[in-house]
Amino acid sequence: QVHLVESGGGLVQAGGSLRLSCAASERIESWYTMGWFRQAPGKEREFVSLIVWGDGTKYYADSVKGRFTISRDDKKNTVYLQMTNLKPEDTAVYYCAVDLSYVWSVTESAYDYWGQGTQVTVPS
Repeated sequence: QVHLVESGGGLVQAGGSLRLSCAASERIESWYTMGWFRQAPGKEREFVSLIVWGDGTKYYADSVKGRFTISRDDKKNTVYLQMTNLKPEDTAVYYCAVDLSYVWSVTESAYDYWGQGTQVTVPS
């Protein structure tokens, strides 16, 4: 079982930046995919971004493309989400997750383990 712990959330004004971190309890294998999802109040959880650990393939939801950047630190088994130009509609609980399969996916059900989430609030 892979334990994931997110950190870095908080309250930030519109236009500001935050960097989320997600540390895994064990080595992330090259074929794993690490993903970020978010859930806003009253809405379903949605895909934000992913990175394939081995080759660094990245993918972003259209809503965050150009503003968010996903990255990884192999030695720390940690994935990051750098968020810039934040908007009120980015307010949500952000979750990281790991997909242990060989095929990356933006589908929530494909992910095997999840963190507890970290709150990001951007007041309007």
